[in-house]
Amino acid sequence: MSSTAIIGGTGLTQIEGLKITRREMARTPYGAPSGPVMFGELFGQEVIFLARHGHGHTIPPHRINYRANIWALKESGADEVIAVASVGGISPDCIPQALVIPDQLIDYTHGRDHTYFDGAPERVAHVGFADPYSEEVRQRLIAASREAAVPLVDSGCYGVSQGPRYETSAEVARMQRDGCTISGMTGMPEAGLARELGLAYASCSVVVSWAAGRSPSRGDDSLHEDVQAGIENVRAMVQKLLKAA
Repeated sequence: MSSTAIIGGTGLTQIEGLKITRREMARTPYGAPSGPVMFGELFGQEVIFLARHGHGHTIPPHRINYRANIWALKESGADEVIAVASVGGISPDCIPQALVIPDQLIDYTHGRDHTYFDGAPERVAHVGFADPYSEEVRQRLIAASREAAVPLVDSGCYGVSQGPRYETSAEVARMQRDGCTISGMTGMPEAGLARELGLAYASCSVVVSWAAGRSPSRGDDSLHEDVQAGIENVRAMVQKLLKAA
């Protein structure tokens, strides 16, 4: 049976119902991860959990130690990773509160430590990345989302921007021309690093707002409601996913 790790993004620094059995502050060759790796039981299944931005959401996207995070999950026994991420909707069907299970990505980030194969003392290697997400894990996420009856878009292209600021309307328009359907800040180098370590990785992207210029501005109250409802949809999906395991 696969050992599942869940990376929690914005709004999911902890999972309701997770019975933690132990916390471990991992040591890696790349420094400290965002926080302790938590081991526990969720909906009857053993899981590993890591908060991407730290427990108090104190680490911005461009400062996350992605190499340490993925290394720590691998060393903790994970062989598959479900990466939860809050994103903006670009495509008209990627509405707030929907879950998007992307099958492609475009990386617009810069200056991030993005590989384990960085030359001596590490060996140099080139990994295939034409399909950046595990199709097997994607299909399980899609099936669980449908069973949970939450709003779902079962494919898409995740455009990964640098952050921490949001994109301009012109940048979003460029992303749309490039084929992106959602925008976020944490999808890379996370996915690429998981591929380098042989982890089956897929993203569960929850749309918490429209990307810049995609829809008339909504108030802060609506944004808060969309974030909370989107995270509840993630929890419902994860429950169905783990109960099916």
